[in-house]
Amino acid sequence: MTDILERAKTQVLDGGIGLSYDELVEVLQLPEDQIPELLELAHAVRMKHCGPEVEVEGIISLKTGGCPEDCHFCSQSGQFTSPVRSVWLDIPQLVKAAEETAATGATEFCIVAAVRGPDERLMTQVREGIKAIQEAVDINVACSLGMLTQEQVDDLAAMGVHRYNHNLEAAKSYFPQVVTTHSYEERWATCEMVREAGMELCCGGLVGMGESLEQRAELASQLAELDPHEVPLNFLNPRPGTPFGDLPIMSSQDALRTIAAFRLAMPRTILRYAGGRELTLGDLGTRDGLLGGINAVIVGNYLTTLGRDADEDLALLADLKMPIRELAKTL
Repeated sequence: MTDILERAKTQVLDGGIGLSYDELVEVLQLPEDQIPELLELAHAVRMKHCGPEVEVEGIISLKTGGCPEDCHFCSQSGQFTSPVRSVWLDIPQLVKAAEETAATGATEFCIVAAVRGPDERLMTQVREGIKAIQEAVDINVACSLGMLTQEQVDDLAAMGVHRYNHNLEAAKSYFPQVVTTHSYEERWATCEMVREAGMELCCGGLVGMGESLEQRAELASQLAELDPHEVPLNFLNPRPGTPFGDLPIMSSQDALRTIAAFRLAMPRTILRYAGGRELTLGDLGTRDGLLGGINAVIVGNYLTTLGRDADEDLALLADLKMPIRELAKTL
């Protein structure tokens, strides 16, 4: 075992203390023949500090496309020529999607809107949607509605929103190459308000956007500093018509190193498979990641891209003898 893995075993597995930025860079530079050993350690950390259960979540877009922001990876931006156009979802569709999500065993249902931040129309629709979902199905409701004001944070908490998603997207040093219409600091401020309001904070990012290994380690370190309840890990799925549409797909080996590094940075955090894993990792890599630190999955489709069939993911979890976390009501 190399020095960094020995140190990680003592510090993270035995002590529960995440790796530093410099140590994460070392992990991300490990040679391919040591990836199995790295994944084994990350899995042991996950089992010891999080337990064997896997959290399952479904997501749905309340408003798709037409976003004014220029996030270079996103086909929902109204500034690019990508084919996603603005679509709104009605309340009965929202409730139906929540019921279908709950039927998979999921404990979390996330309402997402492609906006800079919610206006009053959107907040009203979210309020009505959450009320209808709560009356129809037993599931925790999460939201991802962009940057928030303090008043909006308080409103969402009062509606009974269990968890709020707002990703950092990229490391602070790389953020200006990914987004120019708002700042890293604005995203961080929303995250802090959410946490202080008592909602669980879901905050992650994307990898494979042309960042360096050092910037990948920086993102993991900054997320560890923010200390969210959950970190969704997305792998770039290059979308036609976006500035990142021609970037190569991240290698599966780099993706597995990244999964393990994020687990070793945040030993007690829910680390969730999110967008791009099907393309980047495939079926075998998806299994490897679940045995390398992942302890949550989004089932079904994403916002603008297709995911694995929910039944395939559930069958894989059963095959790996990973129990699905039962719903613990917080409302």
